[in-house]
Amino acid sequence: MIAIVDYNIGNLSSVKNAFAQLGCDLRVESDPHRLAQYERIVLPGVGAFGDAMDHLRTSGMDEALREYARSGKWMLGICLGMQLLFESSSEFGTHEGLGLVKGHVQAFDAARFAHPLKVPHMGWNRMFTQEHPLFGGLDEAHYLYFVHSYHAVCSDPKESIGESEYGYRFTSAVAHENVLGIQPHPEKSHRNGLAILKNFVSL
Repeated sequence: MIAIVDYNIGNLSSVKNAFAQLGCDLRVESDPHRLAQYERIVLPGVGAFGDAMDHLRTSGMDEALREYARSGKWMLGICLGMQLLFESSSEFGTHEGLGLVKGHVQAFDAARFAHPLKVPHMGWNRMFTQEHPLFGGLDEAHYLYFVHSYHAVCSDPKESIGESEYGYRFTSAVAHENVLGIQPHPEKSHRNGLAILKNFVSL
């Protein structure tokens, strides 16, 4: 049984439909007290980091997610959900995250771009991945769909298991023990995205 965490941020239907295509037994879950009953959880999200953390704290979902991570069961953050796994973000101020992965979330630094690029980073882009079960069966570099203006910086480079390039290389996938995250939207990434979700289910 898989839980898609509902914390009033973003439309969950596309994530739910992607897992449904894989024949998964899943529920959209908004009660933090029920998280422990699931074998896997997915933390999706679009929008602002600070607002998302406010919703998680208000509901008690933040502590439930930390407890779930300590249980050793697999969890996957997607897009904003991946960013929330980190210690902090500088999006519209400084905000504390879940602290499940050491590092910080920051805006794209246009001063580092070799030529002008629009932010947000939106559309299809490659992700260059390290060897990890989440990417089993995929080429070392594969195209996925991105929409974001901020990106994560891992304190431990070994926890960055995927990188993409937009003006410069940035972390687009992370792994800290049983806690995983990907910046692109697998639910919008067709075959490659479904392959990643299928691998997550199979972990």
